[in-house]
This record gives sequence, structure tokens and C-alpha cells, in this order.
Amino acid sequence: MNLLIKSATISDPGSPFYQQVADVLIEKGHIIKIAPGINADTESVDARGKYLAPGFFDLNCNIGELGLETKEDLQTGTRAAAAGGFTGVALMPNTQPPVHSKAEIEYLMNRAKDNLVDVYPLGALSYKREGRDLAEMYDMYQSGAKAFTDGNRPVQDAGLMERALLYTKGFNALVLSYPEDTAIAGKAKVHEGEVSTRLGMKGIPALAEELMIARDLYLAEYTESRIHFSTISTERSVELIREAKKKGLQVTCDVAVHHLLLTDEALMGFDSQYKVKPPLRTQKDVKALLKGLQDGTIDAIVSQHTPHEVEFKNVEFEIAEFGMISLQTAFATALEAGLTVDMIVQKMAINPRKILNIEVPVIAEGQKANLVVFDKDTQWTYDKSNNKSKSYNSPFIGQKLKGSILLTYNNNKQFKP
Repeated sequence: MNLLIKSATISDPGSPFYQQVADVLIEKGHIIKIAPGINADTESVDARGKYLAPGFFDLNCNIGELGLETKEDLQTGTRAAAAGGFTGVALMPNTQPPVHSKAEIEYLMNRAKDNLVDVYPLGALSYKREGRDLAEMYDMYQSGAKAFTDGNRPVQDAGLMERALLYTKGFNALVLSYPEDTAIAGKAKVHEGEVSTRLGMKGIPALAEELMIARDLYLAEYTESRIHFSTISTERSVELIREAKKKGLQVTCDVAVHHLLLTDEALMGFDSQYKVKPPLRTQKDVKALLKGLQDGTIDAIVSQHTPHEVEFKNVEFEIAEFGMISLQTAFATALEAGLTVDMIVQKMAINPRKILNIEVPVIAEGQKANLVVFDKDTQWTYDKSNNKSKSYNSPFIGQKLKGSILLTYNNNKQFKP
């Protein structure tokens, strides 16, 4: 598909045209020419005052396929991703059956062929995500799995985590840790603090996350292995990872975009759309997470897109499921949290691919066109009519958001929300 993008500000630190305003001509999926004042008899997009960057990549995306397609399937999930500016997603193995063998990896990769959005299924670390025996990780790796995780189930067995780190080290794969000590967290639903006391609800202490991070950092140091922490959320978690990086450990981490903006104060109305895990924390934690992004302690920002049918969210807070959809709102949420365009591009497009050892797109002549055009100032209302996901569990439905996606382009395909 041929396309001419006019007068875009190029926001790609890897591009020779970084921070320049130029036209970009795309033919048959590749960038043919970048220069001011290009004339071509083809479809054009007016990007004057707008930004052009490598397409976003999500390291933590939940799509129901396999088995939970009533929540989200690959078609609706990738459409929501494209509407949010994402040209690549890493799928969590939280499905039924779980993605714990090469059969599931190959099925998902075949289903996602010829899609605008590149799909990378992550393999389960343990068989059936039960936390007892290692899954067939090398077989999954050979079939295309880039990393291994039990998704939203933390690995409680330290010996299993140690074996996973040692085993994946042999073929340079990555282990993702969702840090939560379930013995400490228990069955609580919100962050332990002043708000949980006012609500009269038992809380999940920050300690539950921090203990697991401390344990897995020791294991990574002992095995001399790479490890990545998914969706950290507390001040002390940032400090622990910052200290580990200073020591030279091979550690990376990400934060869910809603943890950069929302606090547990949002729960005062018992609105289950704000019920996520890790739970929304305090303003002090939000401040520490933002600082961690600025100083490089936190490597990436994820959507943690988690769709649910209406009957799992529009119920009493106590029994509602955790999670919100956020592929379409991640960019606007990051802007609302105060992040700059350069920071968003680094943490949502470049670093996530580096973490998974995936080639990073570059806005340069001769390169494959994998890009997003966005406007950081335009306001739009997110509602059920423009929501591309199959589910509607977002606290931002009905709200006016600032920062819109104008074009997503990849694999010789384009999407205009």
C-alpha cells in the first residue's frame, strides 16, 4: 500500500531525520524517500504539527484466544492494538488451554499471519501454569516464543524459578516474573493503606511485591541470568531494581501505564473498572514510578490490556475480576501522566523490542515501514462506538482524552482509527 505522510515531525532517536520535519514516501511497505516537499500521485496523510515514530510495542497484552474468545479474539485484539498505535504485541499465556507447548505457539502465530500487528506469543514457564513442572520451553522457543512467563500467576516455588532461569540461559531466552508473594497478598483486592482502611477492605501490602522481587533478583544473580519484572508498582520495587542495575545484574522491568496516573483514591466509589492487579497504589508510589522511568530504572511501559465480559466486571467489587482494557488509551494515559513524546517513544516502541531481542523499526530510507503518526494535543471522547475491543471494561469509557492516533502502518497495511 503506497502512502505519502506530509510534514511530520520525526520522533525516532535512531533515525538520521530525528526531530526534523519532513515528508515520508512509502511504497509497497518500505520507506522510499524522506525529504521536505515530496510530490507523489498517491494517498497522503497531512501530519503537519503531528509526530511520526516507530510503531508502539506492548510487552503485556491479554487476548482470550485460545479458549476465551468471548473476552477478546485475535481479530478484535489486534484491531484495538492498531487503534492505539501498536504494531506489535506480546501475548500473555493466560488462556484455556494455556500456551504451554509448541502447538499453542504455532497455532497463534499461524492465526496472526498477514496482520498489521505483529503477534509474539509468550510461552508459559510451567506446565499448565501450575507452578510445579517446567513447560516445554525449548520447543516453544524453536517455534517462535521469545520469552516465558506464567502470566498473572506468580511463580511461588523458588526452585522452579531457579531452574527456569538456568534452562533459558542455555538458549538466550528471557524469563518474565510477575512479582507477588501470594502468601502475603492472600485474597485481598486492593492496596493495603489508608484507602483500604477507609473502605473497610483487607489490603495487599506492597511487601508482597517487593519480597518476590528481592527473591528473584537473588536467583538471577546466583544463576547469572537475565530476568524481566512485569508491572512493578511500588516505590521500594523501583529502589530494589535500581540497586540491582547498579550492581550489574541483567535485569529489566516494566510498569503498567495506569499505574503512572491512577491511585487507590479512585476506588473510593467501589468502581470495579479500577480493580487491577497489581492494585492501584499511592501517590508516593506513582511519583517513584515516574522517577524510575526518567532515570532508566524502568525500561518499558505496558498496556496490561485485560478484557472481560460485562458479567465479570459489573458486579460487586469484591467478586469482580481484576483488569482493564487499555490498548486504545495507553498513549493518552501516558501523556496525561506527564510523559514527553520522546519518553513515550523510548518506553513504548524502542525498549520493549530490545527487551525481547526483536528488531527495532527505524524511520529511514530503505527501511520497512513500521510506524505510527500521532497528535499529542487533539482531544477525543473514548466511548463504546469507537472502542475496537470486544470488551468494555475501561474506567475511561465516556471520558474525554488528550492525545490521538492518526495512522498505524506495518506489513504494507494501514489503520486509521
